[in-house]
Amino acid sequence: MKNAPQLDDLRLFCAVARHRSFAATARELGLSNAVVSKRIAILEACMEATLLHRTTRSVALTEPGETVLQWAQRLLDDVDQLADAVSETRAEPRGLLRICTSSGFGRNRIAPALSALAKRHPGLEIQLELRDRPVDLIDEGFHLDIRFGEAREPYLISCRLAANERVLCAAPAYLAAHGTPATLADLARHRCIVIRERYEDFGRWTLHGPRGEETVKVSGPLSASNGEIVHQWAIDGHGIILRSLWDVGPSLDRGDLVRVLPDYAQRVDVWAVYPSRLSASARLRVCVEFLVVTCPAIFGPAET
Repeated sequence: MKNAPQLDDLRLFCAVARHRSFAATARELGLSNAVVSKRIAILEACMEATLLHRTTRSVALTEPGETVLQWAQRLLDDVDQLADAVSETRAEPRGLLRICTSSGFGRNRIAPALSALAKRHPGLEIQLELRDRPVDLIDEGFHLDIRFGEAREPYLISCRLAANERVLCAAPAYLAAHGTPATLADLARHRCIVIRERYEDFGRWTLHGPRGEETVKVSGPLSASNGEIVHQWAIDGHGIILRSLWDVGPSLDRGDLVRVLPDYAQRVDVWAVYPSRLSASARLRVCVEFLVVTCPAIFGPAET
């Protein structure tokens, strides 16, 4: 090896490996494609190896690239842990926090909370990414996922942020045209607007009611991966939805939507989920502790 690689170049390389794209990496980091390409070329010269296969459509790791990626992630984790250890001796935590959550939830609830966090801790560099799909925190380089429901992955840990429940609702026009379901089983014969939730079975609604927990298979002509779209389709009269009270509460208050089967609800609390190896991070701890205090006020008390 001619020279020791620079840490910034290793971080850049990890980002390229994560995105499988120079252009996407350049957009994320605010660089030009030319700069990204030049820094990768410098890193390859330092390592005396080709690390990436480049095509017009994508980028793939070579065998040496796979090795460099594994070591780079370890080295960068150690550097982050070192920064966190030093942060413990300072009053103000510093460093990068990459956070992900779903789109509508992120825009309407999490972004304002992170804005307040940034004002309180200006030494933090916060990157929020909105993803309406399951996320692999470790492979995609996120420090924190804010999601509905605890972590299913055994290597992640969860911290409950706020109570939340989902309710069934529909537009008065839909109910006037199609009738109001009297039992949970009736939902199978109705037009239900299904959202492709990040971590949940598609088209299976499990709710708690007078007879305990029940599950019903639902379907309909419309579905989406975005909750805001599903919410609007329900207001337009296309069918019944299962949505969080924090989302549909204003529509229920205005009468745009009405509760269906009000004795049933789905409890899905809000959780902070993060890799266990980062649980001792000062940056992460400050963020999670802030959200634990802030989120209940953001969501308001959930009905039980």
